[in-house]
Amino acid sequence: MHKQRRRALATACLAVALAALGLAGQAQAKLTGNYTRFAQCPFTSLSTIKCIYSVTNSGEVVLGNKKVPIEKPVVLQGGFGEEVEEISPFFAASNGITLSKAPQSVPGGLAGIVPEASSPPLVKALIKFFFENSLTGLNSTLELAKPATEIRINENALAGEFGVALKMPVKVHLENPFLGKNCYIGSSSTPLIWNLTTGATSPPAPNTSISGAVGFFEFLEEGRILEMKNNKLVDNAWSAPSASGCGGIISFLVNPIVNAQLGTTTAGHNTAILNNTISVASSAALRKNDKENP
Repeated sequence: MHKQRRRALATACLAVALAALGLAGQAQAKLTGNYTRFAQCPFTSLSTIKCIYSVTNSGEVVLGNKKVPIEKPVVLQGGFGEEVEEISPFFAASNGITLSKAPQSVPGGLAGIVPEASSPPLVKALIKFFFENSLTGLNSTLELAKPATEIRINENALAGEFGVALKMPVKVHLENPFLGKNCYIGSSSTPLIWNLTTGATSPPAPNTSISGAVGFFEFLEEGRILEMKNNKLVDNAWSAPSASGCGGIISFLVNPIVNAQLGTTTAGHNTAILNNTISVASSAALRKNDKENP
């Protein structure tokens, strides 16, 4: 009962806040104050109803045997349109960077050697020095696998802690001099589909259910911007294809090595946890601010 009341309150607060954003205005000039974070939203388009700017500052992505902590901020930005059965279509950022590319360091580097948590500090430092440098280190970068129009948002699910709040088709770029420039897990034809929720997941075994969360709401610019802090979006039911393009012309030799390092990546063996802050404003409010600040 308590959770149902919390869902209802969260959904109601979000609806009221977003309704308050609907201000009239046109023309283009310059955004100011807290509106500047939405500069890449296509807010001048009448198809864009609202704008979003989301920053993921922490969390982790587990792909088979590899766990990669999110240490560098990842930004999702753009606009979304009118709801159809509670699902809103997404529009790409004006500068083309809808999802920012933030290389995350893979613990243990290419060799995958990770010290035990109880290891002495000197051992940890030596392993990091030898296996996570510019030659032996490994970066993992999340990228969109399909056009931004394939992203979907459900605001009610986001606020109410149920169902799919954010659906994203992504791929993982593995970066190391030995692997070449085109080593990927996932592609435009075989993307990793993340059905992220602030509620509870229902993954196949061996994964078990985990829960996301809606943080707290804050209103900026006299209530015209809604900021949701300390959100947790999760999905641990997705699958991933085998690695491809690793090692360039010898990919037929390197791909199997990468796949052996990753282990099983079928559904039930992977996890995405995104801890973020999400800001939302109506395109009308942005056009009004834009017009008032030539």
